[in-house]
Amino acid sequence: MKQVLVVDDSTVIRKVAKRILESMNIQTLEAEDGRKALSACSFVMPDAILLDWNMPVMDGFEFLHELRKMPGGLKPKVVFCTTENDVAHIARAIHAGADEYIMKPFDKQILQSKLEEIGLIESAA
Repeated sequence: MKQVLVVDDSTVIRKVAKRILESMNIQTLEAEDGRKALSACSFVMPDAILLDWNMPVMDGFEFLHELRKMPGGLKPKVVFCTTENDVAHIARAIHAGADEYIMKPFDKQILQSKLEEIGLIESAA
């Protein structure tokens, strides 16, 4: 079973993502900031990470930088989940090692299509 770590300081976003992912038969882990997410990755490296940009303690950009230096840290596909939509912001995320991004709020269709794009799940079509 595929495993996705949902990293977001919003409890609501984590719950919504978890409900959507579990409906696709994907196991989820949660972390409310980058530091807790790094700790979770040191125990079990997930297949993919849904990552918020703006968080307290350690933001998504800093987390991604640290993740990619960890043993096995190049393995997870990282999808930034953000409210930011300017091209420079998105380019910075991709340059830092993110595989894709989605805009908040997202729904099952959007999330499923991104997971298909990064090769985490098979196309439903």
